[in-house]
Amino acid sequence: MIRRSRGLWAAAIFAYVFLYAPLVIVVAYSFNDSRLNAEWVGFTFAWYGKLFHNEKMLQAAWNSLLIGVTASVVSTVFGTMAGYAMYRFKMRLLPLLILAPIAIPEILMGVSLLIFFVLLNISLGMISIILSHIAFCIGFVAIVVRSRLAGMDESLTEAARDLGATPWMAFRLVTLPLIMPGVVAGALMAFTLSIDDFVITFFTAGVGSTTLPLQIYTMVKIAVTPEVNAVSTLLMMLTLALILIASKLAPGSLRAQ
Repeated sequence: MIRRSRGLWAAAIFAYVFLYAPLVIVVAYSFNDSRLNAEWVGFTFAWYGKLFHNEKMLQAAWNSLLIGVTASVVSTVFGTMAGYAMYRFKMRLLPLLILAPIAIPEILMGVSLLIFFVLLNISLGMISIILSHIAFCIGFVAIVVRSRLAGMDESLTEAARDLGATPWMAFRLVTLPLIMPGVVAGALMAFTLSIDDFVITFFTAGVGSTTLPLQIYTMVKIAVTPEVNAVSTLLMMLTLALILIASKLAPGSLRAQ
């Protein structure tokens, strides 16, 4: 029994080191005082300073922020409605339609959206990226909201109806405040998925709509410099912070996903 426990601990430690060691290396080498990542030369913050003076990188960051905020707001509204409908009306087709974008591979969804925009003669750019991210994120928000609704005390809504509240009043004054942590967690998750997305954005982006992941990919094709490590570190920190906030707001919902 003791040997088996030690073996499990050793396997777990190896797995975590394998997963997180590259991330630690990326963060460490973002402070390397050398243009090459071949060896450690010295400690410096110069690459972060250079990063904030890179106009292309700043424009890409602004594009990602604008797309992420817009997509998260819209997908949160529709995702909350979809999650409520999935919980309340038990329809078979609705969960399939909502969860399909989550289940299918991103590359397939990216190609499908590209064909869709071409057929509708929609120019590729910021609008096409935002629409794509909304379609992708709605399902994640719906899952979180539905999980939050499943843990809600339904008698509170019934009491509001017995006291004369209309269905809309009962939802606005009772249900929505109770599920608000799940709604906020879904919004943060949607923003995280949107700002990090590369595959779908790669297929639906046009001229002048480069996002941060696309800009990083362009830089990596030339060379992995400490500047790439610096922007990757900042993006990683932002993503981890949003995930931690979302997990604190609705831990049960995230585990259900």
